[in-house]
Amino acid sequence: MLRVLAVDDEKPLLEELLYLLRSDPRILSAEGASDATGALRRITVALEAGPDGADGIDVVFLDIHMAGLTGLDIARLLAGFARPPLIVFVTAHEGFAVQAFDLKAVDYVLKPVRPERLAEAVRRACAQLGQPGRAPAAAEGVPATAAAPVPPAPPVPRVSPQVPPRQAAGTTAAERAPEQIAVELGGVTRFVAIADIAYVEAQGDYARLHTDEGSHLVRIPLSTLEERWAARGFVRIHRRHLVALARIDELRLDAGTTSVRVGSAELQVSRRHARELRDLLMRHATG
Repeated sequence: MLRVLAVDDEKPLLEELLYLLRSDPRILSAEGASDATGALRRITVALEAGPDGADGIDVVFLDIHMAGLTGLDIARLLAGFARPPLIVFVTAHEGFAVQAFDLKAVDYVLKPVRPERLAEAVRRACAQLGQPGRAPAAAEGVPATAAAPVPPAPPVPRVSPQVPPRQAAGTTAAERAPEQIAVELGGVTRFVAIADIAYVEAQGDYARLHTDEGSHLVRIPLSTLEERWAARGFVRIHRRHLVALARIDELRLDAGTTSVRVGSAELQVSRRHARELRDLLMRHATG
């Protein structure tokens, strides 16, 4: 059972977050703080009590943008303690995921918070603390929907091309691969055509998809996208980058280093991938 502190300077959002947390039977207690000062005061008490003390806190669900200290500032302060509470960031801004995971955050939940997504964050926290991650059966006074077992996080939804069953066996791997990938921003799901993606950048447990119009963050490891999209012409050029071969405008060799230009971006090519990439580009250029 987790003892949690939720921190958000927008009162309606804080109340909603506390309601969802208190509805989860894996949560023993859920307190709220509406600013960084109040949060630090409560966390200080918890740290003095120790993780096994009556006033201990196991997990802090932390907004990022707040007046005064930000959630990232608070997380940095806590990182200096020997046994700080776990951190789950809850934010409307997707652009801080890399910093969040650099600070060893357990999860990064985007607003508006969906109950099933928050339940997955609770499961992750339980797993890290060595507690049972699934919710027990519904208890008296707890909504059945909140007490249902929490499955592992599903993969990001994909839209597969409509191929009649009688034709599926004759299609190529590229034709069977998904045409689009679902991305979520601020609670709104939209679909991005894979053909519009120029390159992909690894950002912790996430991947950032770069298109001509902008970028989108998805919670899929780069290695998974490399496997899924190989048939669509995406190649690994670095541990951090996956590139659409057809979108490479220029290959540059300079003082023993290799890089490619993709639109306005210049991306380094690691030594282990350089020769394979050159061969692929030559084959691609000659048809």
